[in-house]
Amino acid sequence: MKPAARIQAAVEVLEQIQQRHQPASIALSDWGKAHRFAGSGDRSAIGNHVYDALRHRAYSAYQMRSDSPRSLVLGMLANVRKLDVAGIRPLFDGAQHAPTALTGDEFHRLTKLPDQPAAQWQLANIQQWLEPHFVRTFGPDYTPQAQALAERAPVDLRANTLKADRAQVLEAMAIYGAVPTDWSDLGVRIAVPANDGRTPNVEADAAHGRGWFEVQDEGSQIAAAMSGAKPGDQVLDLCAGAGGKTLAIAARLLNEGNITAYDADKTRLRPIFERLIRAGVTNVDVLPAGDIAALDALGARFDIVLVDAPCSGSGTWRRKPDAKWRLKPDVLAARGRDQQTVLARAARQVKPGGRLVYVTCSLLAVENGDQVAAFLTNNTHFKILPWRQVWGAVLNTAPPEKSADGHDDALLLTPASHNTDGFFICVLERAV
Repeated sequence: MKPAARIQAAVEVLEQIQQRHQPASIALSDWGKAHRFAGSGDRSAIGNHVYDALRHRAYSAYQMRSDSPRSLVLGMLANVRKLDVAGIRPLFDGAQHAPTALTGDEFHRLTKLPDQPAAQWQLANIQQWLEPHFVRTFGPDYTPQAQALAERAPVDLRANTLKADRAQVLEAMAIYGAVPTDWSDLGVRIAVPANDGRTPNVEADAAHGRGWFEVQDEGSQIAAAMSGAKPGDQVLDLCAGAGGKTLAIAARLLNEGNITAYDADKTRLRPIFERLIRAGVTNVDVLPAGDIAALDALGARFDIVLVDAPCSGSGTWRRKPDAKWRLKPDVLAARGRDQQTVLARAARQVKPGGRLVYVTCSLLAVENGDQVAAFLTNNTHFKILPWRQVWGAVLNTAPPEKSADGHDDALLLTPASHNTDGFFICVLERAV
């Protein structure tokens, strides 16, 4: 496909996302099935156009005075790809499979910004109603933190030490320019490709098939490490999902002790079984999804209960930019109720002297510090272990200079401050 045809395809996919309220991944998949002539390079380029347009939606809509799919693509080309009108015009020439020619209004908007300066939330590329939440977490100059969420994310891998060390994974992934991560002692990073470059499909590599590594953001790796799990421990992963943190903790246990993996959603939990086999993990019991009675029967027996709580996912907007625009106040409120429920459940299953590790992939205080404060009000037999203390005991790397929100109790990782996805990690200890 010619570059102009890829641009038109991106406009069409964005139209489907807008009209059908589809996740971007599904809309792109549907487009690929309907246009089987498109090669893998074409699909990758179209996907990059779509995701970059979504990442920068608010500012593009400001510049173009419209949030139509065509306007979002034009704004993306100008502000992300840094094309001037002379570079954009050949992509919008009205030829076969290309977008129609630029209108006079579009030409004007690409060459002259509106008289009214952009609002801070538009510069930050977030929804306006979320601005007070960002101000609360980061202060009035929150823009750099939000803007970092509009950038592309690298591919992070975790060396599975049950089968390989980090040096082996680095050697196997050298073809992709892999380097060690800054904070995780098991992490390997592959940089973001430029413009329409293809992100390597590392899961098709033989090293992945052998179980040498798992794809896992560095922030998620740190969250698993800060559980403090060690060989012989009894661990409950209460919101296990597909098992990313379960696998990371299992490697730190050296297959000694036991992990119980549970999730309320059978669809999310389903991939864990194949992943456990590939990784060589033998000490995980997977409970039937949604079987609360099975959880109750286990009682307060766990040294560590990990709560990777359902949340807004605001920390992952680099990877899922369409989710940034789907989030609504009522959804955020519902996630808050879910967090309260799962924390209450977790508290009942931590044994005296054990730990509850509360994790979200959110940057919003209502899902993070507020939930911890409310929990401690109702559970006075728990206390927070300061994050630097926990880091020093479990990670063989120097800790960050500070948490992104400046607090010393819990750790907030962000793309802007730590070049990870956004993660909130708070370790609480139950009195003996």
